[in-house]
Amino acid sequence: MEQLTCSNLTLGYEGRPVLSGVSFSVNEGDYLCIVGENGSGKSTLMKTILGLQKPMGGTIAFRNGVRANEIGYLPQQTAVQKDFPATVREIVLSGCQGRLGKRPFYGRKEKELAALNMEKMGLTALEGRSYRNLSGGQQQRVLLARALCATQKILLLDEPVSGLDPKVTLEMYGLIERLNREDGVTIIMISHDIAAAVQYASHILHVGHETFFGTCAEYRKSPPALRFFASEGGEAQ
Repeated sequence: MEQLTCSNLTLGYEGRPVLSGVSFSVNEGDYLCIVGENGSGKSTLMKTILGLQKPMGGTIAFRNGVRANEIGYLPQQTAVQKDFPATVREIVLSGCQGRLGKRPFYGRKEKELAALNMEKMGLTALEGRSYRNLSGGQQQRVLLARALCATQKILLLDEPVSGLDPKVTLEMYGLIERLNREDGVTIIMISHDIAAAVQYASHILHVGHETFFGTCAEYRKSPPALRFFASEGGEAQ
């Protein structure tokens, strides 16, 4: 079942297009990695999907009961955000804000959901700790738990392993893969790591000088992938 359809998008800012002619669809349970060169428009595309900016052309449609405000989002962190003084529990619980409607306070259901997602991310023992005192990997798990409080349908992740050491990177990829495989959460992830993308994703959207959208198996045989792996001295696995 399709959850998101993007048709012939032109994206940019200040009247200057950075991407054009982008079309792809995302089905329930897909794991889509968006890859491409630096400055190719990956983050612009994600912001447009989130409704933070309007497309310059084309359409974005959510389907099968998915609403734009039901998307969980894990952005790249700034230095200021990493130093945020709230507790783990407070940050995870804040992901439930969209569920409150006109209520001013979190209720039992929101608190239970936050506790469930902290447990899922291995954070229960850290719930009273200050976010600013956590390691980079722990902070990312907090933000992932927060995003899960917003939705169980689609997660948008912008470079979720950026700045993490190799061991923590593998752990993070494992968490994301389990959310997709075991919980059925649709994943849309920006990644600079094409080798990891073809290992974990079901579909690839390559943007930049040329655009490709298809399954991982199709991407491995595509010109963008072949050029990348040739430059790395290997081949797609």
